[in-house]
Amino acid sequence: METPIVSEAETLVTNLVEETKLIKKKMTVIVAVQNFEESLDETYLSLKQNLEPLDHSLEIVFVDDGSSDKTWDHLRAISEKDAAVKAIRLRADSGEAAAFDAGLKNSDGDKIIFMSSRKRIDPAGLPNLLNKLDQGFHLVIGWRHHRADSKLNQVISKGFNWLVKKLYRVKLNDVNSGVFVAKREIFEEVPIYGDMNIFVPVLAARKGFKVGEEKIGQLTGSFRQSKFISEYIQRILDVITVIFLMNYSKRPLHFLGFLGFIFTFAGVFINLYLFIDRMTGVEGIAGRPMLLLGALLLVIGIQMISIGLIGEIIIFTHAHDLKEYSIEEILE
Repeated sequence: METPIVSEAETLVTNLVEETKLIKKKMTVIVAVQNFEESLDETYLSLKQNLEPLDHSLEIVFVDDGSSDKTWDHLRAISEKDAAVKAIRLRADSGEAAAFDAGLKNSDGDKIIFMSSRKRIDPAGLPNLLNKLDQGFHLVIGWRHHRADSKLNQVISKGFNWLVKKLYRVKLNDVNSGVFVAKREIFEEVPIYGDMNIFVPVLAARKGFKVGEEKIGQLTGSFRQSKFISEYIQRILDVITVIFLMNYSKRPLHFLGFLGFIFTFAGVFINLYLFIDRMTGVEGIAGRPMLLLGALLLVIGIQMISIGLIGEIIIFTHAHDLKEYSIEEILE
């Protein structure tokens, strides 16, 4: 009498196992767009064509970063006819990092693909990046090969990537390519804000994640050129910010204190020299520029050390909210 029950239970378990095998993991594509109405349909169709055949459930999230044209109307039409497409609209031009963060928090894919519409990346190359991701990497960045943007952009990009290589010691050729694939777990460790989306590979590598690179094509078309000096200054400041975050985010006194000590020592040395001159009667110090320089260096040095100490106090009081390490495994 028990045999049919056991047999039925075994069949049910087998069916559940088979159904579980058929469940596909979700893959999310986040596309930051701005004034992109002319190429939006082409990009959408290319993403579907190249990614739907893969063994993943596809989710496409378009984030409209404050477009002033009819980009949002096109996105509305696409999302209405395709349940796999989600559209997010930002109130104003907030930058690609904000667009990526909005897309990330409103999606649930295990694998994340990020694309910037400004760089006009060919979606046909995305499966190659995903294949490399499956080879044990946590993040794979696209390396634009046979670039189609202007020579000015290429020269600036080459210089920027050379600087990143030298400063951060990463073996990447196109950090600012505007396309990467990654596992979602990375973004639990790497914060994205400001323009930090450019430095995701650098910050991820610093955390101990395995970062790779794969060539990807670039489509022809119109490209925005960086013509304003303010943009170059901002990029340099971003580089300095990443250096500080990578090395001194939990030790601000080591950075500010070092510079403060140099200024303080120089100020003390100059003032001591002038004091000896005055006491020995060799020469008066009134009106001498060195007196002002010594006093200025002394004040600046003390201020920098004080700011560093204040930073240490802030870090100490908020230490429970900070995490500068990545745990790979815990044995219990």
